[in-house]
Amino acid sequence: MKKKKILLVGGTRPNFMKVSPVYEALKKHRRFQPVLVHTGQHYDAEMSKVFFDDLKLPKPDIHLGVGSGTHAVQTGKIMERFEKVCIKDVPDLVIVVGDVNSTIACALVAAKICIPVAHVEAGLRSFDRTMPEEINRLLTDQISDYLFTTCPDADKNLLREGISRKKLFFVGNTMIDSLKRHLTAARATRSWQKLGLDNTNYGVMTLHRPSNVDNIAVLQRVMGAVSQVSQNLPIVFPVHPRTAKQYGNIHKHVFDSVQKKGILMVEPLGYLEFLGLMQNASLVLTDSGGIQEESTILGIPCLTLRNNTERPITIKQGTNILVGNDPEQIIKGAMRQLKKGKRRKRIPKYWDGKAAVRIAKILHSTFEHKR
Repeated sequence: MKKKKILLVGGTRPNFMKVSPVYEALKKHRRFQPVLVHTGQHYDAEMSKVFFDDLKLPKPDIHLGVGSGTHAVQTGKIMERFEKVCIKDVPDLVIVVGDVNSTIACALVAAKICIPVAHVEAGLRSFDRTMPEEINRLLTDQISDYLFTTCPDADKNLLREGISRKKLFFVGNTMIDSLKRHLTAARATRSWQKLGLDNTNYGVMTLHRPSNVDNIAVLQRVMGAVSQVSQNLPIVFPVHPRTAKQYGNIHKHVFDSVQKKGILMVEPLGYLEFLGLMQNASLVLTDSGGIQEESTILGIPCLTLRNNTERPITIKQGTNILVGNDPEQIIKGAMRQLKKGKRRKRIPKYWDGKAAVRIAKILHSTFEHKR
């Protein structure tokens, strides 16, 4: 029996947290030949290697090496190079994840040459079209044949947009699959201890959205507010490359002064080290979608430094609150979350570590019917 060739596409480090469980689940089926494709959208070789090692993923079968660029340049490069892969390898299915440029670029290529597309994490909506990710989500879902969703809200969004119910599959969250699989190994890193921190008496912050870091005045206000929060507990801040670029543009004394007030700025961390750091924290401040989800499962109070979220389930059932980038709201929100302390709310349905297994079963059943 000829195996069905499935290209699994990732371009950024969070993508591979979602891809890893799906790759493992597909490998267990004799019917499938999963092929890992790295577009190179996150192009730091060392950081990519750390993530692949942590997730126990093999070296990518195909690396497009696109690197950085504007949205148009990066998306165009990915499309040009991925089209050659598809024409040469003739896959039976292309699986894309998340909402980055690699997602829409590879979905477009596949759809235009009539290769079925599956979108993992379909249907999430912030309803803010100024976010490039929102455009990527909307368009990818419109051209996908399988829409694997993480929550009932996502199904409702897709149905409202006129997508056939037959294409929708509520399977859960593959990001949580990765978290559950690696939690013990992450804890063993004792990354908080390496930074000289008390067991749980610290916070963690990540910041990379253009709305927060591309405008220097906004970044200064956010850092000023977080420096006040850090007077109550130290804040570890692994600095994203996008944010690090602003270090040369912003007045250096601003970063130096907030660091002295309790913000510990460190290099980006590997997946296990960061997860180990986060699971012991008393507070998380972030503009990342994935960290909103992870903190919900870990029961850690989370402040999302955005005015909207495509993951409202983390507010309804989790530990997340929106504060935007307004300094007063950040400080008030942090004090409120710290007062409440760690707590577990209802775990969203199917966020149980088995989402990828469900995806593999659905694809196996579908291909069986087509044989």
